[in-house]
Amino acid sequence: MSDKEVILTQDGLKKLEDELENLKSVKRREVAERIKVAIGYGDISENSEYEDAKNEQAFIEGRIITLEKMLRNARIINADEIGTDVVSVGSTVQVKDLEFGDEMEYTIVGSAESNPLENRISNESPVGMALIGKAKGSTVDVNVPAGVLQYQILDIKK
Repeated sequence: MSDKEVILTQDGLKKLEDELENLKSVKRREVAERIKVAIGYGDISENSEYEDAKNEQAFIEGRIITLEKMLRNARIINADEIGTDVVSVGSTVQVKDLEFGDEMEYTIVGSAESNPLENRISNESPVGMALIGKAKGSTVDVNVPAGVLQYQILDIKK
């Protein structure tokens, strides 16, 4: 991960800080205990519990490094920066698919906190990039692998 700016909402910042704290205070201890128990089983060269615990430890340490770097490079979007005149990071946008007539609501967030299952899409995603900077009533073309989608922006909320 490069030193690029990480855009976060206040909620996203809190989630990353909570995850980092949990990894450092709880998960590190748990995996250290698992390693200690696995070593007690004897020969570690053929000990799958030891191998699994060491792999988990490596994952946890890697995630801690990633989170620390993200938090160092974070730019927090404050609620007062989010307007309702144009779509920006932090906006919740109601759109209508002009081909099928479906209405959807997306919250535009930085890539670090995107979760399509919760309709939280990245400002770097095709839909996010197409919506950023557009006003209510605008029609936007979204280039996706399957072709071009057309959305009309019905509403923009904080």
